[in-house]
Amino acid sequence: MAPTHEKLTGLVAATFTPFTKEGDIDLSVIGDYVDYLKEKQGVKNIFVNGTTGESMSLTVEERKKLVETWCKEAKGKMDQVIVHVGCMSLKDSQDLARHAAQLGVDGIAVISPSFFKPRNADALTMYLKEVSKAAPGVPFYYYHLPAFTGVDVLAIDVLEGIKHSIPSYSGVKFSSTDLMDFGLCVSQSQDKSVLYGVDEQLLAALAMGASGAVGSTYNYMGRIMNNLLSEFGNGSLNKARETQFKMQEFLRYAKNFNFDLGVNKQLMIVLSGLQLGPPRLPVMPCSPSDAEKIAEEFRRIFPES
Repeated sequence: MAPTHEKLTGLVAATFTPFTKEGDIDLSVIGDYVDYLKEKQGVKNIFVNGTTGESMSLTVEERKKLVETWCKEAKGKMDQVIVHVGCMSLKDSQDLARHAAQLGVDGIAVISPSFFKPRNADALTMYLKEVSKAAPGVPFYYYHLPAFTGVDVLAIDVLEGIKHSIPSYSGVKFSSTDLMDFGLCVSQSQDKSVLYGVDEQLLAALAMGASGAVGSTYNYMGRIMNNLLSEFGNGSLNKARETQFKMQEFLRYAKNFNFDLGVNKQLMIVLSGLQLGPPRLPVMPCSPSDAEKIAEEFRRIFPES
């Protein structure tokens, strides 16, 4: 039987992984991080150990320790904790899926392997099915990120396969700018969660029927983008456009500083006050001075923040 968890909607923060200055995971920050998301940003769903969390640079044991702490600290505070368990190794993915199930997470997500790549949607479906079987009672989400994985298959082709072969299939995290593919996913997934992962195009995805969104900027722009959701929901399209345009203006400025994971993480540190540490190599850290400049522009564009 398929899991009966509540459908995932609204904003989902793709969390950064805290590290010490020495490069070890820092579990002590996670409690304050959860409180910040809930109280300061109004975000009550988290996506743990994803791309923003540098999952592919973590060991399996590190990922387990992080999930254990996120689940402990999120209990009673977050509505849903979704855990990414994708790896290069099928066995590692299955191991992480079983571990997440034992902790009672609200969902697992799986990205395609990106070294030995599946040759087509059928091969990817087979891989995803084998991971899902390790946690059959947990809602399953396909994580579509072709720009990173290099796996050039349409999400709709994958969904058409897994909706018949994975009983726990609950939705997709769609991180691509292909809105035609996205629209097809929405049209074929009326009872599932179709979550958009390109933050600067959220409004377009909402217009096409997105049920929610997963993104890194929602860590520090949660309240702003929750306003966009409300504006769209009550029919105030011009206000929603204004909010989205401001976000795009901000990101355009940030891209002058090569707005990658390292820059984004340092910006989160400046805006939140949380000590998240540097990224792990090969991702390069951002200078605090550059992050301060980006933060100044953020406050100029969003003075209410």
